[in-house]
Amino acid sequence: MRTSRNVWGYYLMLTPPILLVLIYEIFPLFGLIIAFQDFVPGKGMFGSTFVGLDNFIYMFQLKESSQIFYNTIFIAVSKIVLNLIVPLIFALMLNEVLQNTLKRWIQTIVYLPHFMSWVILAGVLTNLLASDGIFNNIITALGFESIFFLGSNTWFPIVIIGSDVWKEFGFNAVIFLAALTAINPSLYEAAKIDGASKFHQLRYVTLPGIAPTIVLLACLGVGKIMNAGFEQIFNLYNPAVYASGDIIDTYVYRIGLTQHQYGLATAVGTLKSVVGFILVVLSWKLADKWANYRIF
Repeated sequence: MRTSRNVWGYYLMLTPPILLVLIYEIFPLFGLIIAFQDFVPGKGMFGSTFVGLDNFIYMFQLKESSQIFYNTIFIAVSKIVLNLIVPLIFALMLNEVLQNTLKRWIQTIVYLPHFMSWVILAGVLTNLLASDGIFNNIITALGFESIFFLGSNTWFPIVIIGSDVWKEFGFNAVIFLAALTAINPSLYEAAKIDGASKFHQLRYVTLPGIAPTIVLLACLGVGKIMNAGFEQIFNLYNPAVYASGDIIDTYVYRIGLTQHQYGLATAVGTLKSVVGFILVVLSWKLADKWANYRIF
């Protein structure tokens, strides 16, 4: 009897989160039917005309489609690769600092941007990269012409990728530092006795020791290939850089809310979600195979 009461107590505790998941995660999925309709807000989902796959066919016929998918994948993959390499190199360098106080200060300083929203950081970057900002002042002082960072299709992707790496590398470095502390110090002592140099210790002790963490983060990144960062790009881009900065999320926002093409916007978002789901499943399979990491 006591066990039964305890079980019902757990069920009661689960009720609020289950209701929240149903209201905010499950019920909105019925809105995907808009992707298969010529949706008219005044008629609603039940009164709008069903058009089958017309919205998806029209999406692939748009001249911007290939460019938007290319921008999304290029920016996302670049972020994933650099957000692995830069924090790894930084963590390896920081791990060699012997002063613990100095190490903690550096770690805290590089960790801070992770907590700032892109709304704030976009304002900072806009001022720093303006024609009269600090970067262009340095460039012109060195005798070069100023660069229109946020208005050039050449420089805008570099700014997006670079600023994302700057914001997140401190957080990712903490993960690698935690993995480095898990390596048995006796392995380094044995390597030194065998005459191993710093490079050989890095190659044969450090990198194999944190390889599961590297593989796991890489596999998790695969599931984010379709998410190139809506908040960051939305706060930084402008019509002059649509060709290089428009990604799926920003495109859906523009055609859905500003051009009132709700059916087309939902079709684009649905396709992105399906591809993202497949990549997430693939990433978990890879994480299980290469890093022995499972969530179920």
